Amino acid sequence: MDVDEKIKAHLLSVWRKEKKLFSRGKECMLLVTTKHVMFISKTEAKMKWWKAAVQRQAIILMKSPDTMLIHDGYDEKNLQEDIQNEKNEVFLLTDVISVDSEEKSWGSVLNLKIRDGEKEKSFELSIVRDWVGYPIRDPIKFLKVDWKPIVQYIREKGVTH
Repeated sequence: MDVDEKIKAHLLSVWRKEKKLFSRGKECMLLVTTKHVMFISKTEAKMKWWKAAVQRQAIILMKSPDTMLIHDGYDEKNLQEDIQNEKNEVFLLTDVISVDSEEKSWGSVLNLKIRDGEKEKSFELSIVRDWVGYPIRDPIKFLKVDWKPIVQYIREKGVTH
């Protein structure tokens, strides 16, 4: 991450499912910066901050579905710390092959196809509203949001289609 790089969108409680056989989704933060798309599943952020920020995000997105959010209490310094963990994934905006959004009956989905070295990875991303905790943590409700601002930003900065 470069010194002049800034966070443009930061979404919590995102369910990321890779489109491949037998893949299970997982919770992460989606961050779009001036140069990267990042999936942060391991964070140093405090649990108290996380819970409050997730609740605040749900309320904000129910009032206005615009996904270009940035959360107080998490900045570029925190992000720099989190991307040191190798389980977190960082991709250049120029590695995004395609990006679009779609509405489903249960919620809104952001579709991303990203070049990862010689391979391509496809992801479906949705923002979770409610979770079930037993037997394993899984989403049960998703939010309907407007992914268009993020789609437009990624297309302007990286994707040519």
